[in-house]
Amino acid sequence: MRRFSIPMMGFMLLCYLAAPTEAVYVKYKDPKQPLGTRVKDLMRRMTLAEKIGQMVQIERSVAKPDVMKKYFIGSVLSGGGSVPTPEASAETWVSMVNEIQKGSLSTRLGIPMIYGIDAVHGHNNVYKATIFPHNVGLGVTRDPQLVKKIGVATALEVRATGIPYVFAPCIAVCRDPRWGRCYESYSEDHKIVQALTEIIPGLQGDIPAKSRKGVPFVGGKQKVAACAKHFVGDGGTTKGIDENNTVISANGLFSIHMPAYPNSISKGVATVMISYSSWNGKRMHANGDLISAFLKGKLKFKGFVISDWYGIEKIDANYSYSVQAGVSAGIDMIMVPFNYTEFILELTNQVKNNIIPMSRIDDAVKRILRVKFIMGLFENPLADLSLVSQLGNRKHRDLAREAVRKSLVLLKNGKSADRPLLPLPKKTLKILVAGSHADNLGYQCGGLTITWQGLSGNDFTIEDIFALTGTTILNAVKNTVDPNTQVVYSENPDAGFVKSNKFSAAIVVVGELPYAEMFGDSFNLTIPEPGPSTINNVCGAVKCVVVVISGRPVVIQPYLAKIDALVAAWLPGTEGQGVADILFGDYGFTGKLARTWFKTVDQLPMNVGDSHYDPLFPFGFGLTTKATNN
Repeated sequence: MRRFSIPMMGFMLLCYLAAPTEAVYVKYKDPKQPLGTRVKDLMRRMTLAEKIGQMVQIERSVAKPDVMKKYFIGSVLSGGGSVPTPEASAETWVSMVNEIQKGSLSTRLGIPMIYGIDAVHGHNNVYKATIFPHNVGLGVTRDPQLVKKIGVATALEVRATGIPYVFAPCIAVCRDPRWGRCYESYSEDHKIVQALTEIIPGLQGDIPAKSRKGVPFVGGKQKVAACAKHFVGDGGTTKGIDENNTVISANGLFSIHMPAYPNSISKGVATVMISYSSWNGKRMHANGDLISAFLKGKLKFKGFVISDWYGIEKIDANYSYSVQAGVSAGIDMIMVPFNYTEFILELTNQVKNNIIPMSRIDDAVKRILRVKFIMGLFENPLADLSLVSQLGNRKHRDLAREAVRKSLVLLKNGKSADRPLLPLPKKTLKILVAGSHADNLGYQCGGLTITWQGLSGNDFTIEDIFALTGTTILNAVKNTVDPNTQVVYSENPDAGFVKSNKFSAAIVVVGELPYAEMFGDSFNLTIPEPGPSTINNVCGAVKCVVVVISGRPVVIQPYLAKIDALVAAWLPGTEGQGVADILFGDYGFTGKLARTWFKTVDQLPMNVGDSHYDPLFPFGFGLTTKATNN
C-alpha cells in the first residue's frame, strides 16, 4: 500500500477543513439556469409551511422581520394611506422595505418577499410624488403612447421608494357612473380600455418578441410588476353599487368586460387581481370556471392571481368555506391582510385533510415563484437609493401637465357658436376665479391620493405635502395671465359682489368631493353645495367658464343655460397648470368624451349603443379650439 508523505497528508487535511466553508451550488440561485429549472429546484426543497407562506400577503404594519421569517410570508402590501411615517421620504420607504426583506432573506431558503402598493394615478400614497390624472381623464386622450409614458414614470417613482409591484392598472369597463370607482375606469367602451393597456409595458417594459404566451415579463430594476384588475365585470354591477352583482349574459360579460384581459396577458402582465363583485350571483373570488378554467386555462395566463383586500372573507360568513372556495377557485396569493396566523392554520389543515389538493398549492407557489424569478428579485432583493431623484421630478410633472391638457373636454363654448368664450385673453382688466375646487389640491387629485379616501387641500397635511410640488388651478391662472391682469379669488361670492366688480370674465371651478370605492357610490350624482350656488351667482352676472372637477359625469343640465363655457376636467392631479394652458389658448382643446354624459340619473345606466340613448353630451363629443398667441 502506498503511503502519503507528511506534507501531502497536511495538504489534504487543510482541503478537508476548508471544504465546509465553500459555497454549495444551488440551481435555483443561479440566474443562468432556465426559469423552469429554477422554479422546480426551489419547489422540491420547500416544506408545506414554506409553500403556504408564499401564498400569504400581509399589511406592512404587521410585517415585522421575525414574522416574515417565522411564517415564510411571501408578500407585503401598503393598504390605502399606510406609510412608514407621515410625509415619509423615499429613503425612509427604502429603509422600511429592506428591513422587511431582510426578514425574508434570513429564512432557510432565502426566498425574497414581493412588496405591493396601489399606484393608480402615479405613486399616489407617497409624499411629493407626481399625481397624474385618474383613468377617467386618461381615457379621454385615447393616446396609448401617452399612457405608456405615464407607466414608465410611475414605475420609476415606485422603484424610487424600493417597491417592485403595483396594483395597477384598473381595466374595468364602467357602465354606470353611479359606481364609486368609475374614475378608475378609462371608458364605458372596452376598445378604449383595451388600447390603454399599453400602460402595462410602460410599467413592466416591452415584452420580448417570441415570448411564450401568458408568461409574465418585468424588465429590470427600473420596472415594476403590474396587476390587471378587477377580474371580471367589476364595472357592470347593478345600479353601480360597489362589490355588487353584475347581471349579464355570458356573451355580454365576454364582449364588454373581458376583452382587455387577453390584451394585458399578451403584454406580459405579471398578476391579475380578482373582483369583489359577483357574476349572476356567484362571487368572483369563488368562480373557478372563470379563474382556473378561463383565465389560467383558455387565456394561458402564467402569472399569479391575487385576491383583493379581505376578498376571501367576503365569499361567505363561514371562514373555512371561504378559504376552501377561494383557493380552490384558483386564487394563488391571498391579501389576508392582518389575520395571517388564522389563514395559515386553516389552509394547512385543509391541505393535510385532503380538502384542498397539494397540486393546487403547488400551482399557486409555482406561479408566485415564477414572477419573483422573472423580476430578478432573487438577484436583487434589496433596494438602493439610486432612483430617489425620480420621485416627483420635473420631467414627470411636465408629462402629467401634458396629460391634463389632453384629458380636458370642452362641452360648451359660448352661448352661440359664432361667439366662443374660450380661449380667454391673457391680457384683460380683471378676472374672477371662484369655486370650492379652484384652490384645493386635495379636491383636484380626488380619492386614492395620500389616503384611501383622499383629502381636502385645506387640510394642513395635504397643503404641506403639495406646497412645492403641485399647482392649484387658481395659481395656474395667476401664473398664466399677463402681469397687468388682476386676478381676484372668491370661493363663493354673492351675485352683488360679482356685478359690482365689473369682471371681464370668470372661471368657476366646482365639483365632487374626494371619495373612493363604496363611499363614492351615488344615486343622485349632483354637485354638492356651494357649487350650484356659485355657478348661479357668478354665471348670472358675468361671462363665465365652469370647470367641473369630478370622477364621472354629474348633473349639469339645470345650470347649462347660464354657463357660457363648460369644461370637464375630471380629476387632473397635481399639475393644475395644464388646465390654464388650455383655458388661455397656449394649447387647443382636443379631448373627446370616453363616457356618455347623461341628462338625468333616471336614464342610467345608459351607454353608447343602448336603445334608450338620449344623452346631454354623447360618447365621443368634444369641441375643439386652436392654440392662440394672445
